[in-house]
Amino acid sequence: MEIVSENKCFGGAVKVVSHRSGVLGCEMKFSIFIPAELRSDHASIIFLSGLTCTHENFTTKAGAYKKAAELGMIIVAPDTSPRGDNVPDDADSYDFGKGAGFYINASEEPWSKHYRMEDYIVKELRSLLLEEFDLNEGAMGVSGHSMGGHGALTLYMKYPDVFTSCSAFSPIVAPAQVPWGEKAFSRYIGDNKDEWLKHDASALVGDADISRDQAILIDQGLGDQFLTEQLKPEIFEKACEEAGQSLNLRLHDGYDHSYYFIQSFIDDHIAHHAGILKNAS
Repeated sequence: MEIVSENKCFGGAVKVVSHRSGVLGCEMKFSIFIPAELRSDHASIIFLSGLTCTHENFTTKAGAYKKAAELGMIIVAPDTSPRGDNVPDDADSYDFGKGAGFYINASEEPWSKHYRMEDYIVKELRSLLLEEFDLNEGAMGVSGHSMGGHGALTLYMKYPDVFTSCSAFSPIVAPAQVPWGEKAFSRYIGDNKDEWLKHDASALVGDADISRDQAILIDQGLGDQFLTEQLKPEIFEKACEEAGQSLNLRLHDGYDHSYYFIQSFIDDHIAHHAGILKNAS
């Protein structure tokens, strides 16, 4: 592990870390904000970014660190896919390959060797964070944007022993039913749509072993250019209603899919996680 850069921010520090990933078979980077005054439980949020992004997008554009410093919250921003010349890619696609790992484990060749973002986040990166930065394994939340919102929702549902709280901006809530997900899933994990549903938040929520009373927070802009074709929050809203899962879905006139939207409501998400994680073990 190597500290690539470190900058003072709101009294704390933003560090960019590089490390060799055995799971992904490449070098990976992530950023971590550590406030000057940590909460006693070392509560943290893992923020998963969207298509085409790296760790830098959230780190430099989200405006999250003032509120995180106030509440003593650690925030980690990983990359969105494996990287490097040895990693296969689809150079003609922004929504598949590098920058588009979809936070799942690929089973199809040639993707299966490197595209294992699910294991990377919940196993390898988590272990590194616990060991090197003293994060509390019992007080960790997950959030994300777009493809990363899909990742946040699905990993929260699949790994309730890892993530205690969840929120998302403009998430892909039903990837098995929209073009982004159909393209990624068919190439990463094959044509069996039953396998797709294992990575679809709207399909998972009914069986997930999560607190039904503990709300999932989602913010969605009504001016989002991807709203009707790719995001479809109404599908997840209905699934939550049928499952009895508490959902705080907030719809905002005029906001688009950009980080300007995230900046506008990121404080609410950090406070959402802090309120839940303060009671975590």
